[in-house]
Order: sequence, then C-alpha cells, then structure tokens
Amino acid sequence: MQNKIHEGRNVKRFREMLGIKQEALANDLGDDWNQRKISLLEQKEIIEEPLLQQIAAALKIPVDAIKNFDEEQAINIISNTVNNNDNASGNALFNYYPTFNPIDKIVELYEKLLASEKEKTELLKKMMDK
Repeated sequence: MQNKIHEGRNVKRFREMLGIKQEALANDLGDDWNQRKISLLEQKEIIEEPLLQQIAAALKIPVDAIKNFDEEQAINIISNTVNNNDNASGNALFNYYPTFNPIDKIVELYEKLLASEKEKTELLKKMMDK
C-alpha cells in the first residue's frame, strides 16, 4: 500500500530541520504571509505547484524534496542503517569527534565578549565626560 505524501507536513519537517521559524518563512514568502498562514499551509496535504516552488526556494531545498519525502521510509532507512551497524562499540551515533577544539571556541567567544564590554566602557566614559 502506497503511503500518501503530506506536502504541508514535509514543509514543516524541512523548516524545523533547518531551524527556521514560521514567522521567518512567512517573511521570506512576502508581505501577504504571516505565522498563522504558514501554520495553515503546513496542515495542507497538497500544495499548489507555484507556491511549492516559492517555499522550496525560500527554504533553499529542491521542490522534489518536499514532494517526495516520506518520513516512514526515512525512519526505516535510518533504523536499518543503525541496526545493521557493525561497529564494535554499538553506539556509533554517540561518538562525537569535533573538528575544532571546543576550548578554543570558548576563548574566542570570551575575547569577543571582553572586547564588547571594553567598547561599552569607553562609550560610557565619553558620555560621562560630556
């Protein structure tokens, strides 16, 4: 039995995976869009082709991704990949080896914060002198 693709739900899935809020997508689609209209759109099983193309462009994904994404198939593929994993540790999903040193990133952020605070202090000093 063929599962029906729910295009609105797929828009929502991709939007969420990309970390885009409904308001931001509405803003990208134009002045006549708002968060509520995006919410209603994400409930539609079928979305008109021109609108689907506009949404895909705003999300920077191919139209076919929205049209053909089947969550159950994706879950099955992921499940089979994980279950058939020959990794001796058995938890390949939890091995994380960053390509950067996290401490370097913390230091970098701290330095930016410190520079920002110095700027504020200088600005306050100038304001106090006037």
